[in-house]
Amino acid sequence: MSVSIGVDVGGTKIAASTVDEQGRILHQARRETPAQDVGAIATAIAAVVQELRERHGPGEVLGVGVACAGFIDVTGSVVLFAPNLAWRDEPLAERIREATGMPVLLENDANAAAWGEFRFGAARDVDDMVMVTLGTGVGGGIISRHQVLRGAHGMAAEIGHMRVVPDGHRCGCGNRGCWEQYASGSALVREAREMVRAGSPHAAELEARCGGDADRLTGQMVTEAAQDGDQAARELLEDLGRWVGEGVASLIAVLDSDMIVVGGGVSAAGDLVLDPARAAFQRQLTGRGHRPEPPMVPARLGNDAGMIGAADLAALRARS
Repeated sequence: MSVSIGVDVGGTKIAASTVDEQGRILHQARRETPAQDVGAIATAIAAVVQELRERHGPGEVLGVGVACAGFIDVTGSVVLFAPNLAWRDEPLAERIREATGMPVLLENDANAAAWGEFRFGAARDVDDMVMVTLGTGVGGGIISRHQVLRGAHGMAAEIGHMRVVPDGHRCGCGNRGCWEQYASGSALVREAREMVRAGSPHAAELEARCGGDADRLTGQMVTEAAQDGDQAARELLEDLGRWVGEGVASLIAVLDSDMIVVGGGVSAAGDLVLDPARAAFQRQLTGRGHRPEPPMVPARLGNDAGMIGAADLAALRARS
């Protein structure tokens, strides 16, 4: 049986799995991420790869796919820039290959998650899809005609940085008014905290959940309050969902995808976000009523999507 190894490198942990040809996770391993030490990151990745490789016979592991947040060059070899790790023009694939003797493919984490959902998850029955990941920011991956859309330089699908509000909120990228400033978990928390700080009686439940300290309010608290029926929390999620839907309508005007898959931590709110997102999408879709309307569906693979997608991409390259 041939397998591949998928590695998801985050700011705090490195998670890895062996994945079979059907996208099933067989074994898992984990390390902490030494985020500011370039050499130590590569060493930690190599260690989890070796740990998993030892559980399989000679020749069974086809290759290693590494998913990480940042710009990856079009060859899948170099991390050009990573916002949360110390990678700048880092030849990471070569470092891991030298340490493990395995072929290594790098992929942007959102691209890898999109590929995982396309091959084995919510979008496995379509030809084109766009994935929107709602977390601290907004990430994205685009599959067009069964190919990951990477662009000329490997930097495509940075959808969270579409500018939707001129002179809007300042974004971590340096610009103002980026989509992720309105449609992300960070945006949800910002608006909820402002409501609590304003002393609005409408925010009494949210204030109670954070003990009156707005800085302690989290997105999970807001989601749980909404699930328990709190009106203010529900309205906050509705506002976020509207921003999601309007942004997706712009994406579909450009991409004409078969399906929109929504993942990331904020998607745990389910229909509290997706229903208003679908409604806003339907209102804003260009040519509505005269074109196929792609469904907006929740992701199925959860936090494993990036590992599964990266592993499968590595296996496909090894077989080509």
